[in-house]
Amino acid sequence: MLSFFGLRRMFRDQVSRRDVLRVGGLAFAGLTLADVLRLRANAAPGSGRGKSVIMIWMRGGPSHIDSYDMKPDAPAEVRGEFKPIRTNVSGIQVCEHMPKHAQMMDKLAVIRGIKSNDLGDHTPHYILTGFPDRGKRPVLGSVVSYLRPRSDGMPPYVSLMYKPPGLYDNEGPTYAGPAHRPFVPKAEGLANLSLAKGVSLDRLGDRRQLLSEFDTLSREVDAQKRMAGIDAYTQRALEMVTSPRVRQAFDLSKEPAEARARYGKFCENFLMARRLVEAGISVVTLKVGDWDTHEKNFIDMRNQLPQLDQGFHALVTELYERGLDKDVAVVLWGEFGRAPKISRGDGRDHWPEAGAAVLAGAASKLDR
Repeated sequence: MLSFFGLRRMFRDQVSRRDVLRVGGLAFAGLTLADVLRLRANAAPGSGRGKSVIMIWMRGGPSHIDSYDMKPDAPAEVRGEFKPIRTNVSGIQVCEHMPKHAQMMDKLAVIRGIKSNDLGDHTPHYILTGFPDRGKRPVLGSVVSYLRPRSDGMPPYVSLMYKPPGLYDNEGPTYAGPAHRPFVPKAEGLANLSLAKGVSLDRLGDRRQLLSEFDTLSREVDAQKRMAGIDAYTQRALEMVTSPRVRQAFDLSKEPAEARARYGKFCENFLMARRLVEAGISVVTLKVGDWDTHEKNFIDMRNQLPQLDQGFHALVTELYERGLDKDVAVVLWGEFGRAPKISRGDGRDHWPEAGAAVLAGAASKLDR
């Protein structure tokens, strides 16, 4: 995701320990896993909820040139069709199709010129793990789950990036173990949070004890420790089923119609993410839109940018309204940016050489 060899400090050529720590998930934001865990550890006893991260993937790689890093003085074949507008922060402009961003730019930080994903393929492994070796490293959520286990029934890591018929390809826990897979509240996920018909909490406890007594599989011959991971996963699943707080966090029907209208098209993901971090879940990942605009870039962007503008504005605004802005870091980005020059069919091709990330909440304030 990020090479730290280009980072230098005045009067010295060494790479600092902090620079090394920045290489990994959320490094573009200046927010490292060490930062997240330190902030949580330093919270005063009784000070309230822990720290959370909402990672928003704009699948396909959005055109930064037509959204957050516009080039109004460039030639026509570079600057494109859209006009920049002023924001409430002097000197910062965004695309005309994001007026709500312009109203809250003082709550955002935009990181431009990001170089990522050298292969230029449509996978989020760089932004989810911080490493280019796809499929070999656990994602950020799995690492947090491993290092900060919970005992209240709430899953530490939830993925809203469901891809039928199961988990999205790039969110595996790898060597962190199966217990640290994300909970996916799609398809059968939410249904599994309910007790089976005719099964009370007491009966569930009896069945749990029975399962333990009749499990004759030998843990001693389990050289790869897989059963230990499955045991932990089963334990967490049972805790989730018996926790009404968990079921309530995932129940969008608790939200009034006006709240859904506030979020617009991407309501299901953005509003769910807000509910989950408010309930204390540490890492939530989600996917919005399809930004692979090799052709009809301006048609697609003109359609999707207002939808993103509405949903992201609602999310950030509600985090502030509910006092969550200091505890929740939000990162919005794609796997790469789009080429400067307009190509065939008014499109823009892949451009791993540059892109943009938008930070909100705790992420936008961390290094200020």
